[in-house]
Amino acid sequence: MTVTLPPDYRPDESEPFMNEYQAEYFRLKLLRWRGELLRGSGETLHNLQEGSTLEPDIADRATTETERTLVLRTRDRDRKLIAKIDAAIQRIEDGTYGYCEETGEPISLKRLEARPIATLGIEAQERHERMERTHRDVHE
Repeated sequence: MTVTLPPDYRPDESEPFMNEYQAEYFRLKLLRWRGELLRGSGETLHNLQEGSTLEPDIADRATTETERTLVLRTRDRDRKLIAKIDAAIQRIEDGTYGYCEETGEPISLKRLEARPIATLGIEAQERHERMERTHRDVHE
């Protein structure tokens, strides 16, 4: 079933949570974000192929290699982000999107608007981060 959103639609707390309009809104938001990341990756590959000539000056070559490394690291982050976006789209399709993986409670619309790939509610995310910090502090 395809839902057509009104052009100015924004999810609202007064609606039933993750109704068909909200699900479609976030699905489209995720698809747009994914498209932007893929376009950026394509541009990066094109630029890396064009700029593959060796610089005669060793300092220039070092700068070029440093820039290349940073770009590739960014693209690797983007690749991981695309996987998270794909997982979020799958959750929309199976009806679990927008619910905290830990508590099963709805994730706030404000949080989903800011981070549409969120899998944890704010409280669960904060608990998770506190445990990570504690674990990291113990091992330092």
